[in-house]
Amino acid sequence: MNAPERPLTEATEPRAGGVLDRLAPLFHRRIDRLDCGIGQGSLELRLPDGGTRLLGGRSGGPAAIVDLRSWRALLRLGLEGSSGWYEAWAAGEWASPDPVQLFALFSLNRAGLATPARATGPWLLGKRLWHWLRRNHRGGSRRNIQFHYDLGNDFYRPWLDAGMTYSSALFADPGQSLEDAQTVKLQAMLDRTATAAGDTILEIGCGWGSFAELALRQGRRVHGITLSTEQKAWAEARTAGLDGGRFALTDYRDVTGRYDAVVSIEMAEAVGRQYWPAYLAAVAGALKPGGRAALQLITFDDALFEGYANNVDFIQRYIFPGGLLIRESTFRRLAEENGLAWHDQAHFGLDYAETLKRWRENFDAAALAGDLPPQFDARFVALWRYYLMYCEGGFRGGGIDVIQMTLVKEGQ
Repeated sequence: MNAPERPLTEATEPRAGGVLDRLAPLFHRRIDRLDCGIGQGSLELRLPDGGTRLLGGRSGGPAAIVDLRSWRALLRLGLEGSSGWYEAWAAGEWASPDPVQLFALFSLNRAGLATPARATGPWLLGKRLWHWLRRNHRGGSRRNIQFHYDLGNDFYRPWLDAGMTYSSALFADPGQSLEDAQTVKLQAMLDRTATAAGDTILEIGCGWGSFAELALRQGRRVHGITLSTEQKAWAEARTAGLDGGRFALTDYRDVTGRYDAVVSIEMAEAVGRQYWPAYLAAVAGALKPGGRAALQLITFDDALFEGYANNVDFIQRYIFPGGLLIRESTFRRLAEENGLAWHDQAHFGLDYAETLKRWRENFDAAALAGDLPPQFDARFVALWRYYLMYCEGGFRGGGIDVIQMTLVKEGQ
């Protein structure tokens, strides 16, 4: 991805004038609508015409500041939603001293701001067609996974924890290291399986093998599947001296055999709603009667899910094509239809916000030190920094959450 270099902290282009300035009254009316949608927190908006507006401020919450350098940013937001807002940031049309606060504000006020943050008209139709073309049939799944995860181990290694775990940690206390908090999460997932030494676990979406290594060291046998060649190679290398582990480039729909337990950590988000039934059928089919599946899922606000699912957001467009967060109510119903009883649900969204904050701090340090692979230019690095801030704000505002639960296969 090639673009003129600019600092990673914010966009730097000059303010725009001309035709859009003459349409300023229309943009002020749009700002009025944004103001009406902010019930908690506030947004100080510094405008291209030199004025300042304070939106919200009626009750406590995130206090965001945005330097709106061009009216074009609001135009992009109205036409293209969250992906247009990113494009405006990348073009230097707005900046903020702390975008996380802005994204948390949007997330917290998601019901009131849902319509202004989504694409409309022909832009929406075009995005939906693009998203449909990236759906997760067998060939599409492999392509989409490779788009995200096969950026290379040298890209992820400088900013993940030493265990290379790319999912939410579970913090036992605020001062805990990221690596220790990831171990707490992995152990919690293993404990949910209620397995013993010698039992075999299928891990759907094994990542770089951090769960597999922990389970193998505690006497379990693990069959890990992934569609990422980079992850498979890393997982095999880290577990080479341990007995009972094997890894394969296998689609979850092609799994055969029965296992004592299944583990799947933040993999279902890569499936897509069309394929949730097949995913849960695969989980049920892989379990022995009475077996347990431990799942960790990123969920989206149930009440607003349809609007989200019928759009194409920034992450789907730029970071993870084909992805979709989970609607808990639908996912639970489908699990139960497949004979999987839903137990022991736990929410820890603020732990994900803290995980993302730690990743971003590591990412910034790696970028400044020149530790990221040289093929990723400044624009690409800025995109990923924006992604980490965007997600952190989403969890802090509560619009998205992360849960663990145990599914128990019913029957004899």
